[in-house]
Amino acid sequence: MIEMTSLTKTYGAVRAVDGLTCTIEPGVVTGFLGPNGAGKTTTMRMILGLDRPTSGTATIDGRAYRALPDPLRTVGALLDARQVHPNRSVRSHLRWIAATNRIPARRVDEVLGMVGLTTVAGARAGTLSLGMSQRLGIAGALIGDPPVLLFDEPVNGLDPEGIHWVRTLMRTMAGEGRTVLVSSHLLSEMANTADRLVVIGRGKLIASTTVSEFIARSGGATVRVRSPQLDTLRDVLTGAGLTVHVQPDALTVHDAPTEAVGELAARHSIVLHELRAEQVSLEQAYLSSTDDVTEYRGGRT
Repeated sequence: MIEMTSLTKTYGAVRAVDGLTCTIEPGVVTGFLGPNGAGKTTTMRMILGLDRPTSGTATIDGRAYRALPDPLRTVGALLDARQVHPNRSVRSHLRWIAATNRIPARRVDEVLGMVGLTTVAGARAGTLSLGMSQRLGIAGALIGDPPVLLFDEPVNGLDPEGIHWVRTLMRTMAGEGRTVLVSSHLLSEMANTADRLVVIGRGKLIASTTVSEFIARSGGATVRVRSPQLDTLRDVLTGAGLTVHVQPDALTVHDAPTEAVGELAARHSIVLHELRAEQVSLEQAYLSSTDDVTEYRGGRT
């Protein structure tokens, strides 16, 4: 379990992380989301003792990282897949990690098999593609067989098979009772992988909840309806007290089941060409929740 209490990190006048309090629970995959510059990597670095908090605490199973007797057997992490000596072979890199942490050498071949790098074990790390470097970084995180895992953008550079493999790995690790915290900007993938979410913006906590609850907060299900009598239908629905958003060729009805919309239309002899429920996606919920704290935006074209 990872616990953060009033965790704060300032750089001069900038608060990279601002009073963050939340718990990352074992047995589930927790997605760590936020816009660029939100403070996700800084938070992970403080959990791992790489940055010292300005104030507040981050603990792993009740201890600060620096107080762990065997850190790699407790916490595995991937923050930057390219932080590897380029002239070491894949196997030598992992053997060095194992030897310096009193981990049996046989574990190296085990994790090479787990991440699919057995056939390139003799290749120099500097020659690997980004996707293969990610696999090597994940192998390094797994080598101590730790109960707590942190991954920063682990699917960056992976092909569809690799992304599916990472998703399966995360869910398998969580299913074994481990604590799994993973950040990603691929929200469709987070929707398929994460059970819970921690969302931050400008260093502050926006949400710490389940995926389903986070989506429900942003509107949950809506009803899309098309009709050749769209203006009349809109008047009927708003007259019944429903919230209606007008689109160019349809209406979006909030907080009402399809049955209610269909029955109102039938009662007023309104022809319908389409009537279906739509679920707000994780991406839509995320964009809605972080709109006020997104600092770096592209220009409109």
